[in-house]
Amino acid sequence: MADGQDTQGEDSTKALWRGALPGVWAEDLRLALLQGAARDPGPSPAGLDWLTHAAVAALALGAGLWMLAGYHAGFEPLNGAAARLPGWLWQGLTELGDERVAFTLSLFFARRHPRVFWTLICAALVAVLYSRGLKPLVDAARPPAVLPADAFNLIGPSRKHESFPSGHSVTAGVFFGVLVAFARRLHWRSLFVLLAVLAGSSRVAVGVHWPVDVAFGLAGGWLAAWVGVRLAARSPWGIYDGSVHLAFVALGSFVAAGLWFDDGGYGAMALPLKFLAVGAIGTVAVGYIVLPLSRASLMRRRMSA
Repeated sequence: MADGQDTQGEDSTKALWRGALPGVWAEDLRLALLQGAARDPGPSPAGLDWLTHAAVAALALGAGLWMLAGYHAGFEPLNGAAARLPGWLWQGLTELGDERVAFTLSLFFARRHPRVFWTLICAALVAVLYSRGLKPLVDAARPPAVLPADAFNLIGPSRKHESFPSGHSVTAGVFFGVLVAFARRLHWRSLFVLLAVLAGSSRVAVGVHWPVDVAFGLAGGWLAAWVGVRLAARSPWGIYDGSVHLAFVALGSFVAAGLWFDDGGYGAMALPLKFLAVGAIGTVAVGYIVLPLSRASLMRRRMSA
C-alpha cells in the first residue's frame, strides 16, 4: 500500500513538472520552502536570551537617562562627537533603520530561509503597533524643534515632531533582533547587536532624535523580535504557504523598487540604494522565476530521455 502511494506521489510530481508553468513554479516553491524551513529548525535559545538581555538593558538605559538627567540628556555630547566622522557614514547607518531597506534586505534570504522571513513579518507587525502607536500619542519634539540650528549637527532632512520612540531604532532592533534569535554563533549575534546599536545611534548623529528615543526604540524593536519569534512558531502556515510567501515577496519587491526613486533625504546613499534595489529585485527574479524554469526544463529533458 505504501509503495502504491509513493508511486502515485511520484507520478503526481512528474505530471506537475510536465504541466503548465504555474504548476511548475508552485511545485518548485513548495519544495524550496520545505527545504528552507528544515534548514532553520528554530530560533537559538542563546539568541532569545540575548534579545531579552538587550531589551532590558536598553529599557534601563533609556529610563535611567530620562529620570536622572531629563528627556534631552546626552544629545549634545553624542551629536558633537559624531560630527567628527564623515556624514556619509552616518547616512549609511541610518538607512539600516529605514523600514524599506530592512524589507528589501530580507528579500536576499526569503527563499532560502523562509522561517526567518516569516518571523520578520510577524515581528514587524508587532513593531508597527509599538512605534506607530506611541509616536502620535506622545508627539515629543525633536532636536530641530528645540535647539537653534547652529547648536548641533544636522545631516539630512529636518524633522520636528513625533520623536518618541525612534522608528529607525525600532526597525533596526526588529530586523537585527530576529537575526540574533536565529544566529547559532556568538560572533554573528555580536555583529547583529552592534549593527542595531549603530543604526540607532545614527539617529542622534544625524540630529533628529534624542538618546532616550533611541534606547526605547531599540528596546521595543528587540521585544517585538522576541514576540515575533513566538507568533511565527504559532502560525507555521506562513512559512509553508506559497501564496502567503509570494505575496510578501511581491510586496517587498515593490518596496525595493521605491528605493530607486527615494533616498529618504540622505543624498549620499542614493546610488547605494539603487544598487540595493537592483540586487534585491534581481535576486527575486532569479530565485523565483529563472531558476525554477531552468530546473523544469532540465526535468522535462530527463523525463523524455
